[in-house]
Amino acid sequence: MQVIARVVKSCRETFRVPVLQQLQKYTENASIVKSPLMNLKGLENTTVAEVLMKKEDEDVGSWLWCKSDDTVYDAAKQMARNNIGSLVVLKPGDEQMIAGIVTERDCLQKVIAKDKSYKYTKVQEIMTSQNKLVTVASDTNVYQAMRLMSENQIRHVPVIDGRIVGMISMVDVVRTVVDQQRGEVNKLNDFIKGDYY
Repeated sequence: MQVIARVVKSCRETFRVPVLQQLQKYTENASIVKSPLMNLKGLENTTVAEVLMKKEDEDVGSWLWCKSDDTVYDAAKQMARNNIGSLVVLKPGDEQMIAGIVTERDCLQKVIAKDKSYKYTKVQEIMTSQNKLVTVASDTNVYQAMRLMSENQIRHVPVIDGRIVGMISMVDVVRTVVDQQRGEVNKLNDFIKGDYY
């Protein structure tokens, strides 16, 4: 058995050099053809800013945040009214100071499941505070954002560039991944059919 292995290894080395020399000879003067497949963007090159631009609600407005002294009832109504799953929490009186984030899950697990009054419980009592808040910048790539969300087991991440730029969710990230893969599959199909020029 060892003899066969040595023979195979010897043959591989014997044939490798001539094959490489032949390939080099034929490719020395070959021109490089740039294919559309080479221009695929990839998740590493797609930024959070691009994801935000694709979202229906591009405006950053008061629908995206609440104040830490608001009631859970008001925050939940705002999330339901705007069909969103989380709100950035701001400190009262200061539109720029982020206090944390509150999510639907916070409302359910920290208020409803504990039989607290959602009309009297303040957002600051249930929110994830600013020191534990996971954020991304608009130039963060989608792959990094997806990894951050997965590692921290979170579904919503505020996008901060000195101020609130927007919010991305796991749904936004998954949609971007699916779109990217669909594009790659279409380009590969075109390549196979010969429609890539």
